[in-house]
Amino acid sequence: MHFILITNRPRIAQYACGRGVDWIMVDLETLGKSERQGHLDTVMNTHTVADVQNVRNSVPKGRLMARTNPLHKGSQEEIDALIDAGADILMLPWFHSASEVREYSEIVDGRVRIHLLAETAGAKEHLRDCCTVKGVERVHIGLNDLSLELDRRFMFELLIDGTVEQMAEDLKQAGMPFGIGGVARVGEGLLPAERILVEHARLGSDAAILSRTFHRGADSPEDIEASMDFALELSKLRNICAAAKRLDNAGYRENLTAVTSAVAEIRSKLAERKPAAGQ
Repeated sequence: MHFILITNRPRIAQYACGRGVDWIMVDLETLGKSERQGHLDTVMNTHTVADVQNVRNSVPKGRLMARTNPLHKGSQEEIDALIDAGADILMLPWFHSASEVREYSEIVDGRVRIHLLAETAGAKEHLRDCCTVKGVERVHIGLNDLSLELDRRFMFELLIDGTVEQMAEDLKQAGMPFGIGGVARVGEGLLPAERILVEHARLGSDAAILSRTFHRGADSPEDIEASMDFALELSKLRNICAAAKRLDNAGYRENLTAVTSAVAEIRSKLAERKPAAGQ
């Protein structure tokens, strides 16, 4: 299982890589994000090209990712600057069609690898075609925005309503490696990481973004160490993943039943507090 940590702090990036994190992501996506997610309790990063430059020497070659803005009139300039700053991978969010992915790929022009963040109804519909675009090496299924697009109250509903299952099947048919959403520390989060990671194994996912529970806005490795044993927490997740891969179909069905029940309960509680997404 590959784990991604979002940070623009060089010392934390170096610390995390040294303790088992696979990719560091510097997150520059701002266009349209507050309009889509401003009502949610999500992290809105304000990272910059300079942050990529600052983090570059703290991250092993091949493991520094930058999430760009969606395709826009300034994409050429943004992409050129990020490649010059040392990004190994660029992630395209909020795309709707293969033509957008092709335009993005033409700008990148083979200089770095491309990961796609599939988080719109259009991306879901055209996923197989997007996977054929030159330079695309991996897809990540984004649950936050996709759940909003599909009018779900809780993002993990997509794990039980067939949405992610169909996307996973399309990606497997295309021979494209993929990850799904984020994961919290063991014992934290609305839906337990233990259950989520078994679903990753069942669906064929091999990547997840580490949630804020792994850093809680820390400014330094010392801040992280004051609140947790980071390497141990990551090891717990990997052990769960390893055990999940050994389950048989009956074990996967049992976990899916438990996830379905938990999601229904969470959705019911959320319904008492707020309207459905998009309302």
